[in-house]
Amino acid sequence: MTNLAEAPAISDPERAAVMVMLLEDDQAANVLAKLEPGELRLLGEKMCALGEIGPMAIAQAIAGFVEKTEKLGLTAHDRIGQVRSLMTLAVGEVKADSLMQRIAPDEPAANSSLELARWLTPQVLVPLVRDEHPQALAVLLIQLDPEVAAAVLHALPDDVQPQVVHRIATLGPVAPEAIGMLEEMLARRIQECHGRAALTMGGVREAADIINASARTVEKRVMPEINRMDKQLAKAIENEMFKFEHLYVLDDKSMGSLLREVDSDTLISALKGIPEDNRDCFFRAMSSRAADGVRDEIAARGRMKMAEVIEAQKGIITAARRLAAEGVIVFGAGDDDYV
Repeated sequence: MTNLAEAPAISDPERAAVMVMLLEDDQAANVLAKLEPGELRLLGEKMCALGEIGPMAIAQAIAGFVEKTEKLGLTAHDRIGQVRSLMTLAVGEVKADSLMQRIAPDEPAANSSLELARWLTPQVLVPLVRDEHPQALAVLLIQLDPEVAAAVLHALPDDVQPQVVHRIATLGPVAPEAIGMLEEMLARRIQECHGRAALTMGGVREAADIINASARTVEKRVMPEINRMDKQLAKAIENEMFKFEHLYVLDDKSMGSLLREVDSDTLISALKGIPEDNRDCFFRAMSSRAADGVRDEIAARGRMKMAEVIEAQKGIITAARRLAAEGVIVFGAGDDDYV
């Protein structure tokens, strides 16, 4: 049997590709969202070229990951970007931008024109900057991925190319005012070519959060009217209002009523996707023997796709909503309380 030392070596990008492929889709997406454009392209190429991933490749990838984390700890690379991403996930883009302006006021905004330019293809960039001064072009190109910068340079007029390269080689410190002028130029050109993109605010989740934070009488008054105006939108808001974690506040009697409506297989799949501490509210409503049996089934089930877990949780949420409508279970302490 081939051991790890005898297996064919794989490169660091290939190890990274294997590690990403081992993650659930939503976890992998969160990792990919934090990469630079060049890193993302390289990793994508390696992921597409992997083919069949054998046990040795998986073992090498995990071993390499462990070795690097032992040596490096947590890197400080783009720490502000990491914080911004977490804030955006927590409170949304608009609030996160406002927070980050106070936390790190000297950092460029995440939706700045320069940041956007780093993700554009050469074919889109060239028409935006073709007639600009060589100095501005030089400042722009040094902030792009080298391959993208090379393609943009190649598309510039022949007599401009040497001037741009000369300025790149002798650039030195760049004043904040120059960066600001470049930002303004890019913003103006993007608006001229593609129009002004509307700022996305609000949404189903935000509406659900506001209703959840309001008295229950508000929900009873607002939701029927929303349903009358747009049934599909009302359903989407209700789905956001009623999350699986809202079941954690049920008392034992209400939880027992709910569990009697749920088959064992659905319950096991749903609980597989939540931390052990959050399972206690379900186990308290069972006999100790039944709870131990469910724990054993969860441990024996192995890895599951997140989509399967979410589907099982949706089934339990549907049952809970029906029981709540019938008055069998109650959320909150009274008519003006809602969780």
